Amino acid sequence: MDTDRIDVVLSALADPIRRRIVERLGKGEATVTDLSAPFDVSAPAISRHLGVLERAGLITRERHGTWRTCRLRPEAVDELGTWLGGLQPVWDRRFDSLETVLASQRDHTRAVRASSATPTFTSTVTTDSQEQS
Repeated sequence: MDTDRIDVVLSALADPIRRRIVERLGKGEATVTDLSAPFDVSAPAISRHLGVLERAGLITRERHGTWRTCRLRPEAVDELGTWLGGLQPVWDRRFDSLETVLASQRDHTRAVRASSATPTFTSTVTTDSQEQS
């Protein structure tokens, strides 16, 4: 997936309504009416959201008489997943570095605590009969 296409897809998914529409379509095709039901926005607003998703290549829309159905394009989601998966080694290295730093801090904290531990004192009590011996 080229960077221009990634930009378009991520921009389309930046809106919470569009993300919810994509999530819903992940369960199967739906009519525009079904997709708009959970939202308190106008039909033209939903239509604009669907247009953005369609231009990004995330969904397809088909007309069936007076009904319009929408479908998720799984290959577009797969492409995005592949691109994001390519970033995984970067995050793995960062988490490994973080773990090294945290382990070093834990070791340092343990060493400081061990060196500043309060010494224990013992006392000996003597009785008068022991002193006279």
